[in-house]
Amino acid sequence: MKIAAIAFTERGQQWEKVLGFPVDRGIPVRDWTRMHFSTSDALLFIGACGIAVRAVAPLIRDKTTDPAVLVMDEAGRHLISLLSGHIGGANDLALTLAARTGADPVITTATDLRGIPAVDSFAVRENCAIQNPSAIQAVAAATLAGTPVGVAITERTLQAPFPVTLWLRPRTLVLGAGCRRGTDPALFEDTVRQFLSQCGVSLLSLRALATIDLKKEEEAFVTFCRRYHLPLLTSDAAALRAVPGDFHASAFVEAAVGVDNVCERAAVLHGGTLLTGKTVMNGITLALAGEAQI
Repeated sequence: MKIAAIAFTERGQQWEKVLGFPVDRGIPVRDWTRMHFSTSDALLFIGACGIAVRAVAPLIRDKTTDPAVLVMDEAGRHLISLLSGHIGGANDLALTLAARTGADPVITTATDLRGIPAVDSFAVRENCAIQNPSAIQAVAAATLAGTPVGVAITERTLQAPFPVTLWLRPRTLVLGAGCRRGTDPALFEDTVRQFLSQCGVSLLSLRALATIDLKKEEEAFVTFCRRYHLPLLTSDAAALRAVPGDFHASAFVEAAVGVDNVCERAAVLHGGTLLTGKTVMNGITLALAGEAQI
């Protein structure tokens, strides 16, 4: 976890050695916050809570993407989980840092106070994407009230089984891909969406896109991975040739890149079991591998 910290006083900065990571000082707080808000997993303010609130307020967007925000007073008496307690991990981090500093951790989320598992924390722990975060509040309220809740954990695109269903998408699938040089990024994204729809799985269940190393800078792949926060996994022809299994061989592809199949071999190499074999759409080849049964 990448933690950025700032102290408002010299006394506050002295916690740096105890915390085990750098603590900035002497930078205008709002400038510092803008600099680190989108690039850090967590922000720790050592000083007055009100200053921290005013610094982050203009930058807050969504509980699924905002970083964890914590505040500790300069004396190290209290350590507050202020923002993104569950998905961002602020609650867990507050407990960790409180143990280091001896501070009293201040956690205000109702589920934690009652010892009830929070569904968004569960999603993070189990590496699931949350498709409809707007349903989190309804599920949490039902949990606190002791009434039945509707949570569906699956890669598959299905009809909602409950009146209000929170969809959690396990990130278990690897998309293997090949394309012509200069393929339009928008066309690639549309094709992937069509392919996944035919497979009956959610795009949110992808954990990576895999291809040959010759395509590591292909704009369509890079753009897609950047948009959906996916790693682009690449392997050379020798590594792909060494993947065991029956694949759709192409003499043309082999002559061009040194291996008879890219999409299936790359998907299997990085994802495991081949779930959907080579599919050609709009001049793009796609395959799907992973742990799910589709």
